[in-house]
Amino acid sequence: MALSNYYPEQICDLPKFSGQFDARKLQAHNCDVLFATYPAGTIIEPHRHDTDNVGVITKWELLLTMDGQTVTIPTGQWYHVPAEKEHSAEFREDTCEIEFWFKQ
Repeated sequence: MALSNYYPEQICDLPKFSGQFDARKLQAHNCDVLFATYPAGTIIEPHRHDTDNVGVITKWELLLTMDGQTVTIPTGQWYHVPAEKEHSAEFREDTCEIEFWFKQ
């Protein structure tokens, strides 16, 4: 799914996020905000961030794995990944989200 097919032009004009998925990044004081799309079948292998991440799925769902448990995060639901917590993600369908990366 192309970012421009989901987000308004003003969001699409934000600087690109350099990662394995299509996203735009808005920088704020002590926080980066990502507006992201993930094509069906996207898998993000286990990794960690030095940021405290909070996100909301705005289209479809996220399969989030932490501590050996996978939970389904549907449209409209918020999730939290604490800083330095190993986690992975899977997107079975074209999915969109807004994610906040709070700096420590």
